[in-house]
Amino acid sequence: MYMNSRRDFLQKLGASAIMMQLSSMTASGQSNEPVQQPYKGRVLRVAIMGLGGYGTRVAEAMQACSKVKLVGLISGTPSKIKEWQAKYDIPESNCYNYDNFDQVKSNPNIDAVYVITPNELHHSQVIRVAKAGKHAICEKPMALNAKEGQEMIDACNKANVKLLVGYRMHFEPRTLEVIRMRNAGEFGKIRFFQGQCGFKAGDPTQWRLNKALAGGGALMDIGIYAINGARYMVGEEPNWVTAQETKTDPVKFKEDVDETIQFQLGFPGGAVASCLSSYNINHLDRFFLSGDKGFAEMQPSTGYGPIKGRTHNGEIIQPIVTHQTIQMEQMSGIILDGNRPVVAVDGEEGLKDLKIIEAIYRAVKTGQKVFLKA
Repeated sequence: MYMNSRRDFLQKLGASAIMMQLSSMTASGQSNEPVQQPYKGRVLRVAIMGLGGYGTRVAEAMQACSKVKLVGLISGTPSKIKEWQAKYDIPESNCYNYDNFDQVKSNPNIDAVYVITPNELHHSQVIRVAKAGKHAICEKPMALNAKEGQEMIDACNKANVKLLVGYRMHFEPRTLEVIRMRNAGEFGKIRFFQGQCGFKAGDPTQWRLNKALAGGGALMDIGIYAINGARYMVGEEPNWVTAQETKTDPVKFKEDVDETIQFQLGFPGGAVASCLSSYNINHLDRFFLSGDKGFAEMQPSTGYGPIKGRTHNGEIIQPIVTHQTIQMEQMSGIILDGNRPVVAVDGEEGLKDLKIIEAIYRAVKTGQKVFLKA
């Protein structure tokens, strides 16, 4: 992964915890006089499905949460379950494998399941979670295609459970500041967005380079950040796309596994976006938004942190947070209290990205501009 190492992440998590402690001090500096009382409200009890690298990151970030607790594990690897049980004090009664996790239906101690498995599994696993009567949080992309995404939404609606997608950037303070500025008209009429997302994919045998498991290549993994970022930065839904693919290594990047795609989006208000998604170019993590009155530049823009940015007014200085910690805290409020985030993270949001991804792949294959339905 191009993101920071586990050691760096833990250092930032520790720093984040220190910041939380400091923020609870009074103006006089007395740490024994907290401004806020400890949280005593409802806690969202979550089981993580998929105990790999990102599942580990989420689990560790959740340790700093007050409104969410890791209470369950779902994995196909018994040794991982044993290791996590010991580390996070998870009871045996809350541990499942991929064959029997439907039994979570009769477990009153688990409220939601966070699905963090290869893309191909999201569809079936989320539907099973919904049928078990549990809320579902799903990593992005939500599914392999829009048809699957719609079926997941329908299943969750039928079961009367929530479906959320792991769009951590929708809660990141510096990103939200740019969105606030745009909503306030501080950039004027938006004219242009640029999103660059990429890194060099390593192991050629990894599931992300397997069409059946990933659904594609770089666009499905890292490119979705540029697609989603264009939408929340411009503040509109695109109505057309064009796209071009570049492939320099057809051995590593087999048929239908994209190495690099450049794509363009057009918006109803006249803004255009120029984006790049790549599995073969390092140091691509930049957003740029331009309007008649000002601009915003974020670099890094979507990495695990810290996000850095500036506008025509100067540096963006909102607090640095651990993305997965604030994501899970906010998702607790969405599920338990019906809170509405500034930028949606529900299944419909995930479906919009899937429809654009399909249009981009269609534009690559046909060489034609593809129009999106409103």
